[in-house]
Amino acid sequence: MSRLWMLLLVGCSCFSIIAGATRSALAEEPLELGSRRELFVDQYLIGQLEGDIRLQLNPPRDEGPVLKFDEPWEGNFCGYATVIYDGEKYRLYYRGLRGAGNDGADAEKTCYAESQDGIHWVKPKLGLYEFKGSKENNIILAHAAPATHNFCPFLDRRPGVPAEERFKAVGGTNRSGLLGFVSADGVHWRKLPMQPVYNDEGWVFDSQNVVFWSTTEKQYVLYYRRAPEGVRAIARATSPDFVHWSKPVQMRYSDTHATKPSHHLYTNQTQPYFRAPHIYLATAARFMPGRQVLTDAEAKAINVHPKYFRDTSDAVLMSSRGGDLYDRTFLSALIRPGVGAENWVSRTNYPALNIVPTGAHEMSLYANQNYGQETSHLRRYSSRFDGLSSLHAEYAGGELVTPPLTFTGEKLELNFSTSAAGSLRVEIQDAAGKPLPGFSLADSRELIGNEIARNASWKSNPELGKLAGRTVRLRFVLRDADLFSLRFHSPTPEK
Repeated sequence: MSRLWMLLLVGCSCFSIIAGATRSALAEEPLELGSRRELFVDQYLIGQLEGDIRLQLNPPRDEGPVLKFDEPWEGNFCGYATVIYDGEKYRLYYRGLRGAGNDGADAEKTCYAESQDGIHWVKPKLGLYEFKGSKENNIILAHAAPATHNFCPFLDRRPGVPAEERFKAVGGTNRSGLLGFVSADGVHWRKLPMQPVYNDEGWVFDSQNVVFWSTTEKQYVLYYRRAPEGVRAIARATSPDFVHWSKPVQMRYSDTHATKPSHHLYTNQTQPYFRAPHIYLATAARFMPGRQVLTDAEAKAINVHPKYFRDTSDAVLMSSRGGDLYDRTFLSALIRPGVGAENWVSRTNYPALNIVPTGAHEMSLYANQNYGQETSHLRRYSSRFDGLSSLHAEYAGGELVTPPLTFTGEKLELNFSTSAAGSLRVEIQDAAGKPLPGFSLADSRELIGNEIARNASWKSNPELGKLAGRTVRLRFVLRDADLFSLRFHSPTPEK
């Protein structure tokens, strides 16, 4: 071997060692948790798993129909629903359409309902638009095609947003681009003069396209239909002002390691989770074109439109922490089609945008069902706070050691559930994995029960706050138990 080749090989080997060390160092950079709530919805807190323990998807409970789309101006093809909770009132927006037609037809309307609890809904008679000679209806936008095909509003949480623009919305097709609207009250809307607010070319926009103000990224974020590879997929763009937008970035998926998802994703329903807004949860509609379940006779028996039973669909859970990647830890369905032929038609089981709190410890998500049928309606599903996924251990038990992390605060709050025979214990280690005095597993008080917010504790009552800012690891030992979320915090002093 020549001297030159030997030098090259030695140089490459040294570079590989240095690069490996750099990667190792980067991998050990501590996570900065601060006082954020962290969910067990992705791989973020997963360092080492040992024993019978895993991340688990927890499908929500079916609470039944909450709103029938049975008015003459609503009908079989209602869809693309959005639920907004402003702290006082729940607002529901959805497309009203009785007959099948082309996207962006003038017959499409945007309808509105409201609720005081997210469970019982009413359709107010708003008197805004006439339908067959009467304004006694809940239509908030009409004769505004193609925006009414997929009108999708949001409550603008940007600091300093003008009161008259407290609500914003987008809607439109590839022919029009995304048209922008603003409203002071979420009912009376006006179209922005600069149109479209966002545009793109190709197979784009023919779905529900969602925008929100990200409190963590400090910019508007748009997730929209963009399918350059022949499979319905998702792209992202950002804006500081809702007017000037970045170029689109095609989202990637952790299961395919590519911009092409493993299945068609019809709607993306990406949203900042209301208890941890730095985590975007996506309750997406998974569409299976050509996967026909019903026979012609079964479809005729439920009177579904003849063009809308040769496919099927369900809902899946994805997550993102900003950027161009969706985490696909869970490939199974979040919402399966229910019992009955009416749930196995095309474009049904599509989740509404947004998960909202509906009780002291309960949150709800909604989905449209019985699409293309006279029985079309909105259905509610419920879950405990943070409960759509968890770190789950069977009776044999298992443990998780997190990557190195830092935190602020004086207490470690856990959302967990055990069986009567189950348990959860917490150890705090130094960055190298050595138990810290007073915080070892032997010192940990066993947690048993079912709690949304309970502080971990140790026998000698060591001061956890003294570890704030220091790089540590958390070791959780679970048996027949679920851990849904954690956060470090400083308790509010009692008055």
